[in-house]
Amino acid sequence: MSWGSELWDQFDNLEKHTQWGIEFVEKYSKFVKERTEIEFSYAKQIRNLSRKYQPKKNSREEEENKYTFCRAFLTTLNELNDYAGQHEVIAENLTSQIICELSRYLQELKSERKSHFHDGRKAQQYIESSWKQLESCKRRFERECKEADRAQQHFEKMDADINVTKADVERARQQAQMKQQMATDSKGDYSSYLQKFNQEQNEHYYTIIPNIFQKLQDMEEKRIERIGVCMKTFADVDRQILPIVGKCLDGMTKAAESIEPKDDSKQVIESYKSGFEPPGDVDFEDYGQAMKRTVSDTSLTNSKEPKEKPVSKTKGKLWPFIKNKNKGSGPEDFSHLPPEQRRKKLQGKIDDLNKDIQKEMDQRDALTKMKDVYVKNPQMGDPASVDPRLSEIGHTIEKLQAEVQKFEGWYTEVEERMPSKSDSHRKSGLYEAQNNSAVSSNSCAQDRESPDGSYTEEQNSETQLRAKPNLNPPTSSTPDFDDEFEDEETLPTIGTCKALYPFEGHNEGTISVAEGELLYVIEEDKGDGWTRVRRNEEEEGYVPTSYVDVFLETNAKDS
Repeated sequence: MSWGSELWDQFDNLEKHTQWGIEFVEKYSKFVKERTEIEFSYAKQIRNLSRKYQPKKNSREEEENKYTFCRAFLTTLNELNDYAGQHEVIAENLTSQIICELSRYLQELKSERKSHFHDGRKAQQYIESSWKQLESCKRRFERECKEADRAQQHFEKMDADINVTKADVERARQQAQMKQQMATDSKGDYSSYLQKFNQEQNEHYYTIIPNIFQKLQDMEEKRIERIGVCMKTFADVDRQILPIVGKCLDGMTKAAESIEPKDDSKQVIESYKSGFEPPGDVDFEDYGQAMKRTVSDTSLTNSKEPKEKPVSKTKGKLWPFIKNKNKGSGPEDFSHLPPEQRRKKLQGKIDDLNKDIQKEMDQRDALTKMKDVYVKNPQMGDPASVDPRLSEIGHTIEKLQAEVQKFEGWYTEVEERMPSKSDSHRKSGLYEAQNNSAVSSNSCAQDRESPDGSYTEEQNSETQLRAKPNLNPPTSSTPDFDDEFEDEETLPTIGTCKALYPFEGHNEGTISVAEGELLYVIEEDKGDGWTRVRRNEEEEGYVPTSYVDVFLETNAKDS
């Protein structure tokens, strides 16, 4: 069915309908544009979310990456970022394939519609003008006929009147003949123009208007077809990214499935293992009776002062359970860390330095090859221009190698200090437990060590009033000790020890030592947490057993 034959008289309605079609295209274009804005906004929010939860660039990130669930979460964030990128692709494709195309098409559609309706109005105006001319010819023919009739009647009246002269009758006859001729001429004009009008009208309604309306129909059908193509593209744009979105989701699923709770539990051990042995038994402190020196106990009593008992030798191993308040990066040799963690840090530092050395060496090899090429082909470059850079790299490698040697020395030192199972069993004392051992255990464990693992001589006032753990070794104020000290002034050397930590030794009977200092052992720890050492013939005293690494001679061990 054709608009030209079926809607030949609906020019105004077709004009309204085609205008509504253009408005619909604009409406759909606006809809796609808003969808594009939503996709861009969604992608931006997803990217911001992914960026917000990305691990920060610090040492904590390296620690977190050791755990499988942290790595899985990082993978999820990266996949989510790619997922956001696919929504940006949707927005970009909608813009290029629909919005831009519809914008150009709308301009063409409006121009074509305007041209067709301009031709239609022109044809309509022409046929209306022809109709007006036909009406004009018709009215003139009608007027001429009426005037010819009146002139004929006047002539007949004059001819019948005997009182009228012959000359007047002749003039009336001539007037009637003239009017009759004019009516005849008007009739001919009217007849010929009517025939012409009918031909033009037939051409107008059966040729011109149908052609114009057919063009409008074709234009409208193309518009509808274009809308259908855009709607299909609208769906295809989403469908095209589904495989990639599926891969992103598969990546998230794979990351989730890669989480290994057992491995993470092992990693916690690797991260926080100190390398220390658990503390040994704490000896019972009996406040109900006077403390007496036994054969296996080196604790001393003082009748004039509140009785004090030295702390257990295991006190130095309680410090890992105390919260460390030192949040700084620590010294270069990581000496602030427990042995196991220090060893790992040093190993990691050595590995990093070796990587840097290898990188510099590769660069040096490349420059050496370049220099050889310049030597063989001087036109390619000056060999001497490479020498400054080679010298600089050589100095850098030497510095890095010196750093490696320094850290390897610290690493060897840590390896030597790592306690073995046999040492820990040899140094552990066994004490008899009694009913109130829990109470004495708490009082003995308090304030024996500072958060960084060093001893502190600050005591709780309440504990002092009762029986505080004694950081002071046996003093010479007791008669028993005087006698014993006099007898043991010439004690033989039974081994050596190396100070693991600095000790001030403010209390009487102690001796101050520096970290790494070598001393002679003259009396080993007998369960009270103190070891008697000698620096030279005149300087000797007690140091905390946990502050030194003891190496006993073979005959001393056997005894």
